[in-house]
Amino acid sequence: MASRLIGKKSVGIKQTLKAVKGNQCERLYVAKDAESKLIQPLINLAKDKSLEIVYIDTMKELGRLCGIDVGAAVACTLKENC
Repeated sequence: MASRLIGKKSVGIKQTLKAVKGNQCERLYVAKDAESKLIQPLINLAKDKSLEIVYIDTMKELGRLCGIDVGAAVACTLKENC
């Protein structure tokens, strides 16, 4: 995996959910150690929309991939036209 997510992205549950609902998401990234009751609805929605889901080992690692200094439960890369 790359050391950073390339291109436009959305980080965090609220912003990523908004992107998925708006059909702006290209690929969903989920931290394996994120609290499942918070992220499960987002995972279910992504599956319903046939999005690729990539699991990252830790929230800290996902945050680093997003270029932020804190952990992130979820993130997504946005489509080119967004």
